[in-house]
Amino acid sequence: LTGDIDNIMNAHNLMMVALTSRMQHEQNNTDEFLAKKNLTRLDIDPNRVEVRWIMDFCAQALRHIVIGLGGRLDGMVMESGFAIAVSSEIMAILAVAKDLKDLRERMGKIIVAYSKTGKPVTTDDLDVGGAMTAWMVKALNPNLLQTVEGQPVFVHAGPFANIAIGQSSIIADRIGLKLGDYHVTESGFGADIGFEKFWNLKCRFSGLTPNCSVIVATVRALKMHGGGPEVVPGRPLAKEYTEKNVGLVEQGCGNLIAHIETVKKAGINPVVCINSFYTDTDEEIAVIKKQAEAAGARCAVSRHWQYGGEGAQELCQAVIEACDDPVDFKFLYEDSTPLKKRIELLATEVYGADGASFSDEALKKIEMIDKDPELSKLGTCMVKTHLSLSHDPTLKGRPKGFTFPVRDVLIYQGAGFCVPLGGTIKLMPGTASDPAYRRIDVDVETGQVKGLF
Repeated sequence: LTGDIDNIMNAHNLMMVALTSRMQHEQNNTDEFLAKKNLTRLDIDPNRVEVRWIMDFCAQALRHIVIGLGGRLDGMVMESGFAIAVSSEIMAILAVAKDLKDLRERMGKIIVAYSKTGKPVTTDDLDVGGAMTAWMVKALNPNLLQTVEGQPVFVHAGPFANIAIGQSSIIADRIGLKLGDYHVTESGFGADIGFEKFWNLKCRFSGLTPNCSVIVATVRALKMHGGGPEVVPGRPLAKEYTEKNVGLVEQGCGNLIAHIETVKKAGINPVVCINSFYTDTDEEIAVIKKQAEAAGARCAVSRHWQYGGEGAQELCQAVIEACDDPVDFKFLYEDSTPLKKRIELLATEVYGADGASFSDEALKKIEMIDKDPELSKLGTCMVKTHLSLSHDPTLKGRPKGFTFPVRDVLIYQGAGFCVPLGGTIKLMPGTASDPAYRRIDVDVETGQVKGLF
């Protein structure tokens, strides 16, 4: 839509080209030859390459690949893989960069691999940070679009909150605050991941403090969290979701209350927006409103799906009132909190787990990070499913009695945070058995694309 993802893919894959070609040339040539090219041997360990190629398709067959099979002029033979484009560290950098100078510094700090002696190798070590920044110069500027009703909006950065930071850009926020009386910024998914990263990462990076947080809830989602039938994309909804069922809604409100409590832990005023659809009943909406208000949130019914902006007047008024209330903003953890303790706090205080467990690989990375004076200052950006408060997408409602598992920790030094990987979530999604492309075609008479909606 904006071209930002294309620029990110080009910058990221240029980094991969720089890395793999450097490894090939060091393998095939002497130190004297490298010196003539003004290159110092980095002695990169092929078993400790930290980055993958990216593409903007869901391609599970490319998660694990072997490259360099052609011969000595075709690269070094090693395991590699692809991730989805928006999971790139560069997308996260776009979201948190404050200006061009900051962007350039961050692009040069990306850790791509480690040498055989354990020394980190960065994009600036590969002399590619500048060229990567050149790809991103235009992408640094927020994209001005408009809604269907003509209101101006910035669309800038697009990292998913389940596998990345999940925030629109700090630059867009700063411009928006100068141009309007109220600035609304979006965080991906729920309070357990999108809001949590807004709270403990984006606000820390930007120095900005929000006046309120809007939690969007639907009758259908709460029915699912109340024990409703499984929802499968592409299949018709079960009748439980289109007919009145107050009991399911009431049982699912525990999930909503968990999100409200998370926002309140940040000292921010929560507003629950009941995003109403034509299948909702007054009785179902009343249950949500009662539970939300009892949990300490303002609650407004928004009918913008049916009436557009006019249908959101009640929500607007609730947000204005919430913004007038005092805010006692506080982070969940201090900068000095050790990484393992941060993960345990997120697991218990936000996800509702009894605690966290760690693989041997994760513990090794955590120990390395805590011992490094620079890496220990990095923020914490958890990767976990958006389909549950827990690590398990099948656990709905407000799960209890579980332990949150961490299998690995990635280091995004350029973006400024460490990335613990929770559960089994993948950085490259898969294409389903009934993909949308099966319904897309072109009318050869008019040239119009059909089947997109």
